[in-house]
Amino acid sequence: MGKNTDPTHGEPQAADMTFWEHLDVLRGSIVRMLIATAACAVVAFLFKEALFDAVLAPSKSGFVTYRLLAEASALVGGEGVPDLTVRLVNTGLATQFSVHVRTALWAGLLAASPYVIYLLFRFVAPALYAEERKYTVGVVGSGYALFLVGIAVNYFLIFPLTFRFLGTYQVSQEVENLISLSSYMDTLLSMSLAMGAVFEVPVVCWLLARVGVLTAAKMQRYRKHAVVVILVVAAIITPTSDVLTLTLVALPIWLLYEASIVLVRLTVKAKR
Repeated sequence: MGKNTDPTHGEPQAADMTFWEHLDVLRGSIVRMLIATAACAVVAFLFKEALFDAVLAPSKSGFVTYRLLAEASALVGGEGVPDLTVRLVNTGLATQFSVHVRTALWAGLLAASPYVIYLLFRFVAPALYAEERKYTVGVVGSGYALFLVGIAVNYFLIFPLTFRFLGTYQVSQEVENLISLSSYMDTLLSMSLAMGAVFEVPVVCWLLARVGVLTAAKMQRYRKHAVVVILVVAAIITPTSDVLTLTLVALPIWLLYEASIVLVRLTVKAKR
């Protein structure tokens, strides 16, 4: 008799496969991941104007965050928010092209990430029990969603306010700010990745609670220590030392920590 096959894809089941067959399946999955990412990156590269309209939006006065701040200021009788007058410049011969390629690659990876995660799960799933698959789907799905939320929080809140502060800060009126395109992109990317990673705190806490390492009581006991760590992490993420930006970064991390306490408490109760 032949090997058992997956009724959906016609591939051998994990229990009947040799090491080299597993390796072939993994290689095929990696090739599909690379093709999907490259295809999405090419599309992003070709739609240059739309891509950079979104990426460079926080550098313009009409960005949604600045409009909301202006409306909020008007509601409380303030003078409004001054227009953002920051010029982005290019200082290298090939910099604009290299930034275009790199940005398209990151956009392609982000666009292809659901398919990449699906392929990884499909490769690992045969080795898991049914209950383990259920938990894996929950952990991966929630972790991915939180990562995207972290990127969105950075794009719409933290980075625009950080850019506005640093881009308009002057030690003298005689010194004009000219922000390089590469500096802008590097800051946006690093802060987005950092905030995406930080938003994984609830998932990590849930996993630790599931294995019995973490309890809500322990998290409450070390809350003061956690606040210090949060401030240190916020200071590392932000490229500026001003109190406003530090608070904007630290506040959502602290809220995530408090939400994680509730999540851990519910998880521990469910295990009993």
